[in-house]
Amino acid sequence: MWLILGFLSALLLGVYDVSKKISLQNNAVIPVLWSSILVSCTILTPFLLVSWLSPDTLKDSAFYVPSVDFKTHLLFVLKAVIVLSSWLFAYFAMKHLPITIASPIKATQPVWVVVGGLLIFGEQLSGYQTAGVVVTLLSFFLFSIAGKREGFSITGGNKWIWFIIMATLTGAVSGLYDKYLLHRFNHMAVQVYYTYYQAIIMGLITIFLWYPTRKKTTPFQFRWSIVFISVFLVSADFAYFYALTMDGSLISVISTIRRAGVIVPFIYGGLIMRDKNMKLKMLDMIGVLVGMFLLYLGSK
Repeated sequence: MWLILGFLSALLLGVYDVSKKISLQNNAVIPVLWSSILVSCTILTPFLLVSWLSPDTLKDSAFYVPSVDFKTHLLFVLKAVIVLSSWLFAYFAMKHLPITIASPIKATQPVWVVVGGLLIFGEQLSGYQTAGVVVTLLSFFLFSIAGKREGFSITGGNKWIWFIIMATLTGAVSGLYDKYLLHRFNHMAVQVYYTYYQAIIMGLITIFLWYPTRKKTTPFQFRWSIVFISVFLVSADFAYFYALTMDGSLISVISTIRRAGVIVPFIYGGLIMRDKNMKLKMLDMIGVLVGMFLLYLGSK
């Protein structure tokens, strides 16, 4: 069952990426991000209120949100800061990069989680995992070649490429932190509380950094795709967090599987947005998927 939830999370994440790209086209990044987080809070609020006001209603379900102590709230604040850092980098990169470059590079995130596990937790890599890391890293650099042909070069100092790299690395830090949180705390508590802290932090950024300079930057336009960002992200995260609570589930396998959702934005970029150099990117994309599959085999 947890494998099915992992694949469901992957599909939802793919549609989330497409919704994000649509929302960010010729739009202000910071208020788009804050708006999507506020919608996420709206979706999650009923579960929190019912858990508080009538705990027996959800007590034995997957939707129950337990109360936590002050120290745990601080851990969730840290989670919010890490995720927001990754999202800010990712949203700016997604706005300015072709989706067929940004999404596959972000999809290499499980590799950095594996490397982080090796360096931080002293985990040992199997032969499959080592091969998966090598193949994925090779594909990562091949994407940089495709990007160079379109004017988005790592060595050329293009900041948006570096933004998606930073989004990937900070996302890997978040994945490693999930290993710590989800073995200690209820999955709904993690998802609900850190989403609220994201809304508070992002609200301060929007009000004090974006709003005073809004007339000098790209104007903000509300689009319904912003709502879809939240719907698909909340659903994907719920499937992901809930899968991790099941007996026998492996975070390394689930986090790898859910990155396979990159196929959805890749198809969208090729068929709808008519991105360039699709033959080269397709080879690179296959490399990423092979790397993900090798990581999966090595983590079983």
